[in-house]
Parts: sequence; C-alpha cells; structure tokens
Amino acid sequence: MRDFVFPGGTAVVTGAASGIGEALAHALARRGTDLVLLDRDAERLDAVVAAIRAAHPDRRVDTHLVDLADADATDRVAAEIRRAHPRIRLLVNNAGVALGGRFDQVTLDEFLWVVDINFRAVVRLTHALLPALKAEPGAHLVNVSSLFGLIAPAGQAAYSASKFAVRGFTEALRHELADDGVGVTSVHPGGIRTRIAQSARVGSGVSPEEYEEGRRQFEKLLSIEPAKAAEVILRGVQRRRGRVLIGWSAKLPDLLARIAPASYHQILAAGLNRGAGGPAARSASRLEPAPAPAPTPADAVPAPRPAVDPLTPETTPGQPA
Repeated sequence: MRDFVFPGGTAVVTGAASGIGEALAHALARRGTDLVLLDRDAERLDAVVAAIRAAHPDRRVDTHLVDLADADATDRVAAEIRRAHPRIRLLVNNAGVALGGRFDQVTLDEFLWVVDINFRAVVRLTHALLPALKAEPGAHLVNVSSLFGLIAPAGQAAYSASKFAVRGFTEALRHELADDGVGVTSVHPGGIRTRIAQSARVGSGVSPEEYEEGRRQFEKLLSIEPAKAAEVILRGVQRRRGRVLIGWSAKLPDLLARIAPASYHQILAAGLNRGAGGPAARSASRLEPAPAPAPTPADAVPAPRPAVDPLTPETTPGQPA
C-alpha cells in the first residue's frame, strides 16, 4: 500500500477539543487537510477552530457538537457528515473517557457509559462513514485504543474492556479492508499529558480520598506532550503502520505482557510501588487510565532517549513497514 497523502483530503477527528485530538487537528491542518471536528465541549472546540483558521485560513473546518454516549445523536451526526462529505480520506476515532474504580466499586450504568463512548461510538461512526472512506482512494482509518488495550491492570475493568474491544475491532478491520485499499491503524498511547485524568468519572463506590491520591500519583507519570503524540500517529498513518505505540511507557509494558502474559501485573505493581510512592501508588493503579510504568525504580521519571528515532511508530509483527 502506498504512503498516505494528506494534502487535499478531508479528515474526521473525534475528541478534537483538547489533548491528542486537538493536536491532531492542528497537525493535519499544517499538512493541508480539511477538517471535520467532533466534540461535546463547545467552548474548547470553538477555541481550537479559531486557532486553526487563524493559522491556516485556506483550510475548511467543519464542527459537530455531540455527546458520543448518545447513540441517536451520534447516528444523526454521522449521517450529516456523510451527506456533506461523501469522500473522506481519514477517520480518527480518538474520543475517550475514563472511570475510576474496581468492577465492584462501579455501577453497571457507569461501566456501560465507558463502553458506549470508548467502543460503541467507534463502531457507529466507523460503520456510518466506511462507505465514504472506501470511496476515497488511499483512505485510512485510525482507532485510538490505549496502553490499557494491551495490558489490563486491576481497577480498570471498564476502560480496559472498552480499549481491548477497540483493539480487536481495529485488527479485524485491518484484515477486512486490505483488499479495498483502506489502511487501518490501532494506536496505543502511553503517558500522554491530556485532560482524561481530570475529566474521569469516579465510581460510586470509590471514596474521594482514594481517587484523589491516585490521581496525584499518576499525573506525575504523564510526560508526553499531545503534539508529539500526534506527530507519531500521523507518521504511522503516512507509512501505513498497522499499530502505533507511543512512548516507552507503552512499549515496555507491552513487551512485558508478551513475555509474561499471566503474571505481568505483579511485576508492574512492584515497579510502580518502588518508583511512584509505595502503597499509595498501588491504590492509584485502580483509579485511572494513566500509563503503567516499566518494572524499574527509574520509571517514575522520563526514560532516557533511545538510540532510535523516538517518533518512529512500531508495527505489529507481520505488518509491513
């Protein structure tokens, strides 16, 4: 499959009002791509659009306000986008939410809220917009999973379930769409400095003190800027990577899970306990989708620069470079 071509195409990005989605919108505009941006935060989305139009007045930027937990609203927005853009070159399902608490600390409604946004909305938008992708030669689909779509720590049953589902869905589509010429990438970010921790919901059975302690501990590990993450993702898209891992906080736990699939949690918990505050850090691992550190005491601080280009995404074994 040839390299992806950004200029002149249209990209749809969800969760575009902040974090990785905002950074992707700016990076795509710089590459000459017109944008369709989705989010539920009108004020932040308006600010993103104003900044892009000021820097790139020749770019077309359309927006849609939608709560992706609302299935009917999501379907309506998807239909509107397809009518206005019958050919879409890039779809990035980036929007996601978090829920703090063990499975027995959250209600079923809280659990399904995460699944609705993180997985079902991805399925709905992809299903509705796939004809527009297939109509555009050289199109590409990106689904943002997570480090917790590769490993599943205690306290992340809802988040990990949704992100593992995204991973499986994306891998199946990669195989199904190969003959249609549509590239597909699964993205697994590590410690990206986004607002997901601040905006995470707390399970009904989680005490505020327990949650706040976990939030403080894990925010120390969020060291990668969204702009850098966006560049890694788009470089992966350009090269048609099947899978992109962002940061060593994603790559090392992924490797550990491959080596010790049944016991990696014990090793990660031991490393987190030594490197990020002892028992409080173990409590934190139950509360939010922050990066799981590698099992060494030094992992609470940024890893040393590798000998290879840190912006080079990885591929899934067997996927062409």
